[in-house]
Amino acid sequence: MAGDRLPASSGPGDPRDTAALWRSFPHDPRDPAHAPLRASDDDRDRIHRVLAAAFGDGRLDQVEFEERTDIVVRARTLGELPAVVGDLLPDPGPALTPAARRVGGGLAEDAYAAYLSQRRQAVWGFLSASLVCWVIWLVTSGIGSFPWPVFVMLGTGINALRVVFMRHDMIAQETRRLEKKQRRQLPGGDA
Repeated sequence: MAGDRLPASSGPGDPRDTAALWRSFPHDPRDPAHAPLRASDDDRDRIHRVLAAAFGDGRLDQVEFEERTDIVVRARTLGELPAVVGDLLPDPGPALTPAARRVGGGLAEDAYAAYLSQRRQAVWGFLSASLVCWVIWLVTSGIGSFPWPVFVMLGTGINALRVVFMRHDMIAQETRRLEKKQRRQLPGGDA
């Protein structure tokens, strides 16, 4: 995906990330079916952020920046927006259908959501098992006896800590799994 991003890009959410820019629109303005739809203030703001980044990088002078900003402010439809930034961003390819946008742009989000689910399960397992064991210990043995629920807490706590500290590895592994699954679903894809 190196061709989708300009060298000066500074990370996620960067207005120079071409693929992410077009995915961020509820309806891709490059799609002829969406071109006649009315542009919202959020749609205009997305394009304005690209212009501001280009101005900050020195790719637009003050006059060009003001002219293009005026065009964006006056834009009524989505179809008017891509031309304003067409020479500032590399071509990411054709407009994506909503399903393709979800598959193409959602892998990182899906991998992170899977990690959050695993973390939630690990923490819940730690808390619920610990609470149940401490209640059983308190009811059956009492305060003066050996606190054996500590061993349960250690066992379930180790798993919870593993999930928390291996976050990046788990997300990367899930991303690879999702990419493999996506390749298999493509026509002619065979893992």
